[in-house]
Order: sequence, then structure tokens, then C-alpha cells
Amino acid sequence: MADKVIIDQDECLGCEACVELCPEVFAFNDDEGKAEVIEGADADAECVDEAIASCPAECISKA
Repeated sequence: MADKVIIDQDECLGCEACVELCPEVFAFNDDEGKAEVIEGADADAECVDEAIASCPAECISKA
């Protein structure tokens, strides 16, 4: 069981692929132009692995 999902903000391209695939875990921060993990989101949601696999910057991980 993963404790949380992490996005490396320095690497995020802001493509929103993770937000589209997994909106219950990821949100788009318009001010930063990057994706972020929703506070308290379920790191074990099925769509998280798909979002990790689809990220072109490979900046999403589980800890």
C-alpha cells in the first residue's frame, strides 16, 4: 500500500494527462501551470498507475 502520490514539480510539463486519467487524485494548478496531488487523495486508486505510466515527463511516483 502506497502512502502517497508525489509529482516532481520541477519536471512536470503541465500536460494534464494525469488529471484527465485520474481526476480524483490529480488536479491542475492554473497558477503554477502544473499538476498537483489532491490533499488526502487515495494513492491506491486504480487510475494512479495508469497516470504514472502515461506521464510524458515521468515525474509521478508513489512513496
